[in-house]
Amino acid sequence: MELRLALRYKDEFTRKFNMSNIQNMNIAGQPIGTNYKPYIIAEMSANHNGSIDRAFKIIDEAKKAGADAVKLQTYTPDTITLNCDKEDFQITDGLWKGQTLYELYKDAHMPWDWHKPLFEHAREIDITIFSSPFDESAVDLLEDLNVPAYKIASFETVDLRLIDYVARTGKPMIISTGMASEDEIREAVDTARAGGCSELALLTCVSSYPAMPSDYNLSRIVDMRERFQTVVGLSDHTLDNTCAIASITLGGCIIEKHFTLDRKGGGADDSFSLEPNDMKNLCESSLAAWQSIGSPEYGTKSTEKNNAQYRRSLYFVKSLKKGDVIKIDDIRSVRPGFGLPTKMFDSVVGSKVNCNVSYGDPVKLADIIMKSNID
Repeated sequence: MELRLALRYKDEFTRKFNMSNIQNMNIAGQPIGTNYKPYIIAEMSANHNGSIDRAFKIIDEAKKAGADAVKLQTYTPDTITLNCDKEDFQITDGLWKGQTLYELYKDAHMPWDWHKPLFEHAREIDITIFSSPFDESAVDLLEDLNVPAYKIASFETVDLRLIDYVARTGKPMIISTGMASEDEIREAVDTARAGGCSELALLTCVSSYPAMPSDYNLSRIVDMRERFQTVVGLSDHTLDNTCAIASITLGGCIIEKHFTLDRKGGGADDSFSLEPNDMKNLCESSLAAWQSIGSPEYGTKSTEKNNAQYRRSLYFVKSLKKGDVIKIDDIRSVRPGFGLPTKMFDSVVGSKVNCNVSYGDPVKLADIIMKSNID
């Protein structure tokens, strides 16, 4: 019943914010859009830490936590960068300071021969699995595994050749927009659509690890939805769930968070990732946020009906005899709500009682002659 009410309220929300012309998308049979519960992606990234058993466990825990999908990253150090120690390739600040790009990605990448068993396992336990490809060879691998969707990472938003190659698969595509200008986002969207992508989502993102909530500027969710006419959401690198949950109330439909078994696991991405209990909280709280949006309706809700009887109304606080005139100190506005509405206080004062009344009796129309009817 609650879900049906939420769906009805979401219809009102869609009309209110003029989103009826923005298409939904569907990944592995699950619809995604403002009329549907938030789509939660658990991003494994480098959190396998070189162990396929840990990768299997992450998928299991994502499923238990209630995530809709688990996402991998498909690259090798040679497909994403060069094995070069020149200054351009040195990481000089942040979590990975002191490494070259090649060293970082060599340690963080997932061996390609893991993909098939991980895809098979995810399908066995009924959780959607897809990946971020970082070059055309990764797309080819994922196509062989019949991946249901693709995610373009923020750093690849400017790689229009890759976006075009992904678009030509005809699969749904999600694009993160960290660091991207409006023009760069427009180029990515236009490239995806020109290549044949008919189901497209944009995620607002801050490409720092971890990110500060103050940098997120969640109002971009509303603007991107209207400006680019896509499903929108959030790729969140903050340390808790506050921004993610807030994004739902602004029309966000997708939340992507890095996911690990243990923040102290020592891997490249562990320290800014959600642990299982955090992911469970995200899934539950984002659903509650979506259900709470509702519509601009007024009046008593069905769940409030029992409490409505305890609202204020007018009661006699003195005993009166039939024919007595009601004075200002004979009645009061008090709880509960079985007497006349409190807005009638001034109309009741000066009227007469047409029967005996006692302390604690509700003021009823049947028991008084209104002063307007007294000759």
